[in-house]
This record gives sequence, structure tokens and C-alpha cells, in this order.
Amino acid sequence: MRLTVVGCSGSMPGADSPASCYLIEDDGVRIVLDLGPGSAGALQRYAALETIDAILLSHLHADHCLDACSFVVWHRYAERSSGPVALYGPAGTMQRLGAAYEQPASDLGDVFDFHALSSDDHERPSSSSAAPQALTIMNAGVEIGGLRLSFVRTNHPVETYAVRVEAGTTSLTYSADTGICPELVRLAKGTNLLLCEAARPENEPGYPPGLHLTGGQAGEHAAAAGVGKLLLTHIPPWVDADAQLAAARNAFAATELAMAGMSYDL
Repeated sequence: MRLTVVGCSGSMPGADSPASCYLIEDDGVRIVLDLGPGSAGALQRYAALETIDAILLSHLHADHCLDACSFVVWHRYAERSSGPVALYGPAGTMQRLGAAYEQPASDLGDVFDFHALSSDDHERPSSSSAAPQALTIMNAGVEIGGLRLSFVRTNHPVETYAVRVEAGTTSLTYSADTGICPELVRLAKGTNLLLCEAARPENEPGYPPGLHLTGGQAGEHAAAAGVGKLLLTHIPPWVDADAQLAAARNAFAATELAMAGMSYDL
């Protein structure tokens, strides 16, 4: 399995990186985790868009999803698409993308084969209000080619999902956006690589709870999960990345900073 960091800048694109986007490849299968602003162009350095088997949008904040709209333009006008691409995301994903593209969600069915991860922004996936298909995905996971995806809901103001991707005995886990989250620790248990956000500056007074992790908290999550390596990501341009790295390493020594364009073979 190979992870390529297409974009890792937190909250917005940075001078050296698009916003969140990660390409995972294994045995000819390609999936994309998030498509933040600036990422659709950069993604084409590493994979032709017609070769993407599935897209996962962890949540519907703009810095994680809006470049999915570029797939609409490409699909309709590049004349290289063989059909809709599988799209996984929270309830309301198609409406969000439709609003951004100024079309009804129902008009995007030629571009995306959408699968909801849950049916209600305000309910946990175990709620009886969740749609049967969504419950099946959340409880049983998803298989895409030889890759198996498992999900948990994170501690973030909007419906947000962390994902674990497994190929045989190899795995990586992506935190998406989250505050302190025991469910993330459980999902990441023993994973080879934890790709974890660290957007919250250390010791910043008045920072909203349940929003983001500090570098130190990301390190603590990695240590508690017993992961092989921690890769810090989603650090906003105005936050000191070196300080986040130092704080994470105090809790978990095997920590690096994600950098756009870097690839990791697991």
C-alpha cells in the first residue's frame, strides 16, 4: 500500500500545499481521501482522474470537499470517464456539492455513485434513525478492490468520519478532523501509520473544545493506539508546524510532518 500526500494544509490551502487530500494505492486500486481546495489539480501529478476508483469525503467543511466539484467538469468535458465514480461521505454530501456547482443533487448522478455513511448529522451511526445502507457501511465497512475501509465518527462539530484502510495485514488510519476521540484510538489500534490532524496550537486559551487536536494530543492518541508511525497533518498555515511536531514527539517519538508530494510505502 502506498500513501501519497497530495495536500495537507489545514483549514485552507497554504503556500506549499493544497488543502487536505490523500491518495492511497494498492495493487492497481486507487482511492482518494478528501478533496480540499487546490487538490484536484495536484492529484493529477500522481494519478489520471479516470483511474480513481473511489473518493471518500470525511466531512463537508469546505477545506475537505470542495474540489470534488472539479470531478463534475472533468467527467462531463474531458471525454475520458467510463462512468460515475464511487463517492462515500456524510448525509447531505450530494446536496453540498450540488449547491457549490449550482445544480440540484439529483443532476450529479452521472458523475458520482454516492453512498452515505450515515443518514443524520445529529445522530451517531448506531441510531435507529440511520438508513439501513448507512448502518451496513458503518458496521461492516466497505471493500474496494483489495482494500477494506472501516469508519468511526469523530469529535468534530459536523458529522465527520475517520477511516482505517487495510490491505492484508497492512493498514493506515486517517483521523480526519477531530478533538480528543477515544473512538479514533480504537480504530487506529496497531495500525502501521496514523495520519492525524494537529491543527490546534498548544496552550491556546479559549480554543473551542471538540474541534481539533494539538500536536501533543495527536502524539497521545498514537501512543494509546500503539501505532507504528504518526504523520501529523492538517496544520494551518498560521500555526507553527515545528512546534506541533516537537509536542507530538514528546508523547510519541516516531512522528513526522506530512508534506505535500511525499509518498509512504507501507
